[in-house]
Amino acid sequence: MADAIAERFLSARTSALGLTDYPGTPPTTLAEAYAIQDAALARVDEPIAGWKVGRILPPLSDQYGCDRLAGPIFAGTVARIEPGSRGLIFANGFGAIEAEYLCRIGKTPTSGQTQFNLEEAADHIDAVHIGVEIASSPFVGINSMGPAVTISDFGNNNGLLIGPAVADWQNGAYTQQPVTTRIDGLEIGAGTASAFARGAIGSVAFLLENLVMRGIAIEPGWWISTGAVTGVHVVQIGQTVEMDFGPLGTLHCRIDAQESR
Repeated sequence: MADAIAERFLSARTSALGLTDYPGTPPTTLAEAYAIQDAALARVDEPIAGWKVGRILPPLSDQYGCDRLAGPIFAGTVARIEPGSRGLIFANGFGAIEAEYLCRIGKTPTSGQTQFNLEEAADHIDAVHIGVEIASSPFVGINSMGPAVTISDFGNNNGLLIGPAVADWQNGAYTQQPVTTRIDGLEIGAGTASAFARGAIGSVAFLLENLVMRGIAIEPGWWISTGAVTGVHVVQIGQTVEMDFGPLGTLHCRIDAQESR
């Protein structure tokens, strides 16, 4: 079952064709969801450049026994943000953008370590940047069927745009910085990373534990997209996005259609 679903998702992503229905029986547990994700990962040759972490909010976090989810970010979808940067979404699927803090892994965990407190997680980070996650899937209903379905298609990720570095990130002041997202000049979301349970570093701790549990070797240089600061904002092809992190920087990109690969 996991293999068949993974194949369908990979085929849809490669051809950039939409899926109106879930390609199989939807997973009902996180274990089933990650089994599908892992089956798809085993079939992809492209290097991983990082991982997205999304939040699972109550009451679903109580139902699933976890407040976060993970999905891979592939190297070919990662770029430094610059004038003219594009975010690619599946035209007949689901597409959204998220303002994020991006943590870069500086060292791998000690062999045998399976749990990480916030201090230990922070010790594995060598940089924090502002950035944009492109949340997109060929399956149009991915964001309405719960976290297990989201996990099953690479966590609903289709790219990462990396912005400037955050100076003195170790003091945590950046988590208090108000962030605003605008689409076509209209403000559609605002927030701070301090609203996250355990903050952005908590997302790093979660991901380290998740990957160790799944037997995935963690690599220095990987980016961790730590969660949507202003929310998950649906976008359409042709729209322009502005994410204002105040003195940390303002990011811009245009939304375009994902082409077949």
